[in-house]
Amino acid sequence: MSTVPASQLVITTPQLGQLLLSTRKRRKLTQTAVAHRLGLSQNRISHLEQHPDEISLKQLLSWCAVIGLELRISEPIEGEPGSSAEW
Repeated sequence: MSTVPASQLVITTPQLGQLLLSTRKRRKLTQTAVAHRLGLSQNRISHLEQHPDEISLKQLLSWCAVIGLELRISEPIEGEPGSSAEW
């Protein structure tokens, strides 16, 4: 029996940083390992996990691939938490 992986709603950059960090740790990847695969330094990975608003879209897509996440974009569903987030 296959299960559908859980999805995580991300509407703020701090939530993004926490998701990247927690997924990396859950997959037992070090910052150094992620940095090597992304062509960045360990210090830069640490900085970006704490300041995710500085991550470029290209970096985010690569980062997701390295730690086993997919990036999906959808329209908000009315009535769900976060569906009326302010921009």
